[in-house]
This record gives sequence, structure tokens and C-alpha cells, in this order.
Amino acid sequence: MSDSSHDSEEGEVARLRKVLDAEFEEFVSMAAHNLREPLRDVASFSQLMAETYAGRLDSDAGVFLGRIQEGAARMQSLLAAMVDYAATGAGERQLSPTDMEAVLRQALLCAEKQITERSAIVTHDALPGVYGDFDILTKVLHHLIRNAIEYCGLPSPLVHISCKRVDADWVLSVRDNGPGIDPVFQGRIFEVFKRLHGKEYPGNGLGLAFCKKAIEWHGGRMWVESAPGAGSTFCFTVAAAD
Repeated sequence: MSDSSHDSEEGEVARLRKVLDAEFEEFVSMAAHNLREPLRDVASFSQLMAETYAGRLDSDAGVFLGRIQEGAARMQSLLAAMVDYAATGAGERQLSPTDMEAVLRQALLCAEKQITERSAIVTHDALPGVYGDFDILTKVLHHLIRNAIEYCGLPSPLVHISCKRVDADWVLSVRDNGPGIDPVFQGRIFEVFKRLHGKEYPGNGLGLAFCKKAIEWHGGRMWVESAPGAGSTFCFTVAAAD
């Protein structure tokens, strides 16, 4: 096969992949939109029942209503995560110089509730400028910080964000003082809907899958360095802005 034929075939494969990605994103977005409306009704009317009949329901009914509300909230979170996952990589890649200090500030605002509730301490090195998408990198850092806090299991989670330059890339790392991850399961945690702890911890099984997909869309890679009892460090590469 000639080089021109090979290039033409690769171009056609890339075009078809973009079409399929766009169709998949549209399908997920429409499905999520159509599911959100009845979910809002379930959440709203269960909340209304809880308020209207407060003090008049037995303990079992109160528990049942609470479970309905929790289930609706989990489904709403899952739908939002599915839309994020489907949308990442479906469009044209438009990267620009991005200040990771600003990205971190926004990510910390998004994680403020978890940080406050768990009395977590989040520290960081001076972060660099990279070549990326501000909103997507914010979601990546938010997911990693939130996971570090939620899976810590200790009274005061400690999270540290660091960076180092490696050739043309920056390697950013999010380190926690949690229980660590057995090497046997470290590859599994980046798969869609694969969770190590089941319902023991909150989550929908899409957070780390989204992070990995988002970083690969940037042209980088993501991995974890961990050992049982020694915490975990999630690392990813992004092209330096210079």
C-alpha cells in the first residue's frame, strides 16, 4: 500500500471516529435531558412530601423518602458525569495557554463543600502554565481532589498538588494520605463504572475514567502510584505552555 493510500485510509478512519463520537455525544446528551425532567419531579415531590407531612409519618416512611431522595440525587450526578464523559474528545481540540494556578483555584471552589465537611488540608506547589483547556483541566483537578478526600478514611485528609518538568511536558501530581491501592487493581480504577469499594464510598464510577480520557484528549497520559497503607499519587502530563 502506498503512503498516500495509507494516509487516505487513516484520514477516513479519523473522520468516521469524529462522526461516531459526535453522534454518541448527542445521544447521551438527549437521553440525559429526557431523564432529568422526571428525576426532578421525583426529587421535588419527595421533598414536598417530607416537608408537608413532617411529624405525621412513621419512622419507616421517613427512611423510605430519604432513600428516594438519595437515589434521585445519585442518578442526577450520574447523568451529569455521563454527559461530561461523552462530550470529552467529541469536538475539535482547541487548546490554549492555561494557568494551572487559576485552574486549581476554580477546582478548590468546586470542592469547597467536601473540604469543609472533612476538614481536609489541601496544599500545593507553585503551578505552571500549560497548553490545555481551562474547563476540562478544572474538572480533572476537581475529580482528583474530591476523590483524595472522599476515599481517605482518616479524620483529616491531607492532599498535596505538585509538579515537575519532564522534557516538553509538565507532570502534575495529586497525592493523598489515604489507604492506598493494591497494584493488582490500579489499572482497573480508570475503567468506566469500575469501582473498588462499591457503595462503601460515594461515587458513580465515571470520575477517574473521565480524567484519563480528558488527559489523553490533551495528548497526555495519566497513571497512579500507590501501595496499600502508603496513600496514592495520581499523575498526569500536560504540554508546557512554552
